[in-house]
Amino acid sequence: MGQQERRAEALLKDWKGDGYAFGSDVLDKVGAFAAQFGKRTMLVVPQYGEKGGEWFDPFLKEITRSLEANGVEYGEPVRGAGPNAPREDVYRIALSVAKVQPDSIIAVGGGSTIDAGKAASVLAGYAGSDIEPYFGVGEVTKVSEKEGKPTIPVIAVETAASSGAHLTKYSNITDPATGIKKLIVDEAIIPPAAVFDYRVTQGAPISLTLDGGLDGIAHCWEVFIGATGKCYYEEIEEITETSVKLIVENLPKTMANPNDLDARVALGLGTDLGGYAIMIGKKNPKTGEMERGGTNAGHLGSFQLTRYLAHGRACAVLNPYYVVLFAKAIEPQNRTVGAIFQEAGFIADEVNLDKLGGRALAQTVAEGMIAFSRKLGFPTTLKEAGVPEEHIAVMVEAAKNPQLKMKLQNMPAPMDVERGDVDTLMRPTLEAAYSGDLSLIP
Repeated sequence: MGQQERRAEALLKDWKGDGYAFGSDVLDKVGAFAAQFGKRTMLVVPQYGEKGGEWFDPFLKEITRSLEANGVEYGEPVRGAGPNAPREDVYRIALSVAKVQPDSIIAVGGGSTIDAGKAASVLAGYAGSDIEPYFGVGEVTKVSEKEGKPTIPVIAVETAASSGAHLTKYSNITDPATGIKKLIVDEAIIPPAAVFDYRVTQGAPISLTLDGGLDGIAHCWEVFIGATGKCYYEEIEEITETSVKLIVENLPKTMANPNDLDARVALGLGTDLGGYAIMIGKKNPKTGEMERGGTNAGHLGSFQLTRYLAHGRACAVLNPYYVVLFAKAIEPQNRTVGAIFQEAGFIADEVNLDKLGGRALAQTVAEGMIAFSRKLGFPTTLKEAGVPEEHIAVMVEAAKNPQLKMKLQNMPAPMDVERGDVDTLMRPTLEAAYSGDLSLIP
């Protein structure tokens, strides 16, 4: 294990403590975690295409053996969620939970199944029939306090190096009718126990791995660029530098050899740090106020692209263009991350990043990010991804939804809907992301 991997491991242990089992050969920890909450659990398991995820069957047997060894009962597993956690899958899983009345839910899968498990826990726990009232910040906690009981605990067993869903307070749910993704943000839905055995990712589709790696970069990058002047700046800088190095170095290795366990472990550590990034928070010693990080522009845009792009891919398309938009506000961040892309060969060696500033620096870093995506065979514009040009108007209007205000406020230069920023700043940036023409960006 190299220096970056060891540092990542130490950061994760400091953050999550004994509530998170990660590394290789750790699936046997699931049973002990479940036993903490009672003797009856419900398994929600992966679905990957028509084959139903047979690649995961040997690992599922390890989980059930662990449950049996710890005296935890489980019934017939429930099928997990499809990509982007469609709302109907949440209702289906919640209905099963309501019928079984388990002491805990073991959500086994990637970010979509874990997010659906979190949301289903809320609906079943509070006898709800509609997920809509829980979208936004802190709505679950309000109901929990009113009802006088917590949500049904979710033990998150991650199978994809991607979203950090197993570690965080977020649940992304998609309305299939509109293709728009909405977000529950609440401390009440953080899984009290989580397991990620990085071996599991060796059998996952390579496209899932690549998308997940790009999502991990987006988590760190977006929180980092919004951290200027925040009391956690140095902490997120270390997290971002460690995470992005691991992902940029190891995604191409994994693409070349999907069975490279060392690369898989590095990706797991890197994307887990992405989960740390979006959960970062610290009390400002001067003001006494809690300052929290969060994703912003890339993630906001990805919510409206579920019909066209996987989530990580959508973030990877959009973020380079926002790098240019926010050029003046994020020079230190551009130098930190630009050096990583330069070391990996995506920015020419002769370029002196220390002598560049403002838009010139931002454009150089953006082009490095675009070169990295191209290396992975991913689209680098919305047009290449098959997004119709008229969809830009849909994205602009969706960004004005009050439930997504926090994404606008998390930006390095916060956007104000009433001031018209979404139309004057976001729209031309999305037009640039459609065509690839950086000069269109204000």
